[in-house]
Amino acid sequence: MNTLVALCAVGAEKILGNEIKHLGYKLSSNAPGRVTFLGDEAALFKANLCLRTADRVYLQLAEYEARDFDQLFDGTYSIPWQDFLYKDSKIVVDKVRTYKSKLNSEHSVQGIVHKAIYSKLCDTWHMSSMPESGNQNDVRIYIDEDKVLVLLDLSGLPLHKRGYRVDGGIAPLRETTAAVLLQEMLWRRKTPLHDPFCGSGTIPIEATLYAFNVAPGFGRRFALETLAIYNEKLAQTIRDEEAAKIRTDVEVRITGSDVDRGAVERAKKNAEYACVMAGRALKSIGISAHLPRPDFVQSDFADLAAPYENGLLLCNPPYGERLGDEEEAAKLYKKMDSLWQDFPGWSMGIITSHQSFQENFNHKADKTIKLKAGNLDTSFYIYGRK
Repeated sequence: MNTLVALCAVGAEKILGNEIKHLGYKLSSNAPGRVTFLGDEAALFKANLCLRTADRVYLQLAEYEARDFDQLFDGTYSIPWQDFLYKDSKIVVDKVRTYKSKLNSEHSVQGIVHKAIYSKLCDTWHMSSMPESGNQNDVRIYIDEDKVLVLLDLSGLPLHKRGYRVDGGIAPLRETTAAVLLQEMLWRRKTPLHDPFCGSGTIPIEATLYAFNVAPGFGRRFALETLAIYNEKLAQTIRDEEAAKIRTDVEVRITGSDVDRGAVERAKKNAEYACVMAGRALKSIGISAHLPRPDFVQSDFADLAAPYENGLLLCNPPYGERLGDEEEAAKLYKKMDSLWQDFPGWSMGIITSHQSFQENFNHKADKTIKLKAGNLDTSFYIYGRK
């Protein structure tokens, strides 16, 4: 059994944990921005392919106590690195995080860990140095209260890079964050969904993948595939199994709009690529089926009207830190009352980093969730309106 660590936006740990349990794996522990779980060999690939709200997946190679650099070196050296890497691998200790530990110099920890890994590999393979001519493999170190976690990256590029985004435009919402919002809203495919600030189409596209049960990782590769532990036959079996789960026989009503014509065109292109990605997965198992695309139109949100009695408005409106300025954002939020009036039976979910959003929107949320993705602190406001 393997111990894996999945990273996510701070505040999304419960959502990610539920996803992991749904895949059939047992949760071990949680920390801000990460969830630890136990999984078999298949989990190494399946977690990367299927998790919608995880930013990265790591394999935990060791957990030990280190109060000085000798203990840090010895603990890292004891790991059988030769079982995971190749003789031409380039190893990068990409990040170090320390908390309430005697070893608190991230740069020094990075250097010692790197030295220990290369020393172990050179000693094992009787080499004077590593050629570093092959694939890069990343290692991450967490030291919490003198307890060291050594993690090997299985994802490569962050998992929010699904592979379908042709053009993100300005300030795109992360795909993984969009998936978190959908889960927080408890959205189901039978419920109409509209994004009145669709931008590059992230929310409607992620909703489409979710509605048709398309694994989000079909359009990309993972760092696992460059490691010595990669089981290609097992990975292909998992791909085929997940492709067979794709639904094309269900009716969904997913739409998006934006005042910017260029944004609408980007959204259409990205949606097309995402649906083609799903179609290729189906074709790989001998199924020729067409995945319905979400609909995008150019429109100012003030000109919209609810096409159905009930539904979900889910959006990431512009806010001062990333688009325009805060004064412009405040004016926009006041105008958004038109959505409240024109979609009376619809639930609403709005994510923003603007501190005075509710004051300007003039409607108190039923629930507010704090999310931190990258360096951006945001609040997700949920309005049930049942």
